[in-house]
Amino acid sequence: MHHIYKEGASNKPVLLLLHGTGGTEQDLLPIAQMIDPEASVLSVRGNVSENGMPRFFRRIREGVFDIEDLKARTVELHEFIGEAAEKYGFDRNNVLAIGYSNGANIAGSLLFHYSDSLKGAILHHPMVPLRDHKLPQLTDVPVFIGAGKNDPICPPEETTDLDALLSEAGANVEVKWYQRGHQLTEEEVIDAKKWYDSNG
Repeated sequence: MHHIYKEGASNKPVLLLLHGTGGTEQDLLPIAQMIDPEASVLSVRGNVSENGMPRFFRRIREGVFDIEDLKARTVELHEFIGEAAEKYGFDRNNVLAIGYSNGANIAGSLLFHYSDSLKGAILHHPMVPLRDHKLPQLTDVPVFIGAGKNDPICPPEETTDLDALLSEAGANVEVKWYQRGHQLTEEEVIDAKKWYDSNG
């Protein structure tokens, strides 16, 4: 997978950066700098192209995921993180995802499929990746969700459902609501940093 790796302080987590539809591995680097400038960064570009726009998995139409592709791409990303840990010598158990939109959805899918793929996650405007799916035990895994009350792509019920599903699996979820749509704002990133600093 196309990616950027930047080594940081050994006592800090590796920030796994996962862009939104049409983004690249460059997009969230400024976000990582705001969240923790001392952390290592593994920023990945999605392997799927939708009309020339990189994504992490296929969709049938907006808001409707290709579930089989999502599952396969989730396995692919999980295995890639392990390979990157070996290549770059970082602790596989110390990876925290920061995802926006499509990237947040694949990060959510990692949580839905593996108890140990992520030590935590910052999810900006995620949807529920899978319905009718038994989650692994996620005891005390910290998760921040940023959501827009007027988000046309990710309706509020998606956020409340995701919160409930992760919480039922044992995750420690904090949801912050904004009077906005699907855009990622500086205010939301600042709140994510506050959450990160209190959960480090």
